[in-house]
Amino acid sequence: MTKTYQLVGIGNAVVDVIAQCEDSFLAEQGIEKGIMQLIERDRCEELYAAMGNRVLTPGGSVANTIAGAGALGLEAAFIGRVREDALGKFYADAMNNEGVAFVNPPVTEDDLPTSRSMIFVSPDGERSMNTYLGTSSELSSADVPDGAAGNAQIMFLEGYLFDKDKGKTAFREAARACQAGGGKVGMSISDPFCVERHRADFLDLIGNQLDFVIGNQDELMALFQTDDLEAAMARTATICPLVVCTRSGDGVTVLNEGVRIDVPVEAIVPVDATGAGDQFAAGFLFGMATGRSMEVCARMGCICAGEVIRHIGPRPETNVRALLEEAGLL
Repeated sequence: MTKTYQLVGIGNAVVDVIAQCEDSFLAEQGIEKGIMQLIERDRCEELYAAMGNRVLTPGGSVANTIAGAGALGLEAAFIGRVREDALGKFYADAMNNEGVAFVNPPVTEDDLPTSRSMIFVSPDGERSMNTYLGTSSELSSADVPDGAAGNAQIMFLEGYLFDKDKGKTAFREAARACQAGGGKVGMSISDPFCVERHRADFLDLIGNQLDFVIGNQDELMALFQTDDLEAAMARTATICPLVVCTRSGDGVTVLNEGVRIDVPVEAIVPVDATGAGDQFAAGFLFGMATGRSMEVCARMGCICAGEVIRHIGPRPETNVRALLEEAGLL
């Protein structure tokens, strides 16, 4: 019997490899501080070997969202591509151990290793990320099990995977399968640079195939090449029934079938802002999957984002379900 999931995500399966270092190490290695840069395989092996006291965690934007939603109690699954190597097995096991079904087994026939992001944390808390995309960016329709896509209440797609045509095809086929089974499909826009690369494709997908879209203010403005956030939100809402815009310290705006809801956020000085958007999406999608109002969904998202920015790392460390209960949302 095929299992029905409340939430299924598709995205890059990336192992985060975290190590603390001095600024002098960054200078010696030629690492630009505080940014994320993509690197090639040789550079990846070199930096990986140079890291001391590595800490491994499963990562990837939508994977973090699905893990957060699983921690809240959803029946959740993640579709991502890893190789059957040490890091790939670690990733699959770690996701399963977090209560999220990793539904496609590690691949054996690929020459590319499992994707990883080497994250160097400086004494001041700055994170310098060096990401090798490896096999995760090769995700194709063959990696998407029919049973998972066609039996999802909600499917959440990661914009980063649009960098390759096979990823685009996998997206569209999975979206059709989900909607044919009665589910709703949405995407994380991922980042403004992703929009610059794929604006026409994103607008086509959002306008013709998606039920909802989640993005931050910079991403939505990039979609329509404007500095006017209100105009960008309004234009997105004319092509997509549900638009969710996170505006950092200015809160969240939801445009649902023409109805606008603004939800404020608590002002917090972040320890580490990594994962804030991912965990907002986790809380929001948890609310959607369990039939909450749009305002409650947004408030749930804000609480989950507030938890993750209070500590290092992109996944929740405390009982987020208890935080929702304390806020009177469960």
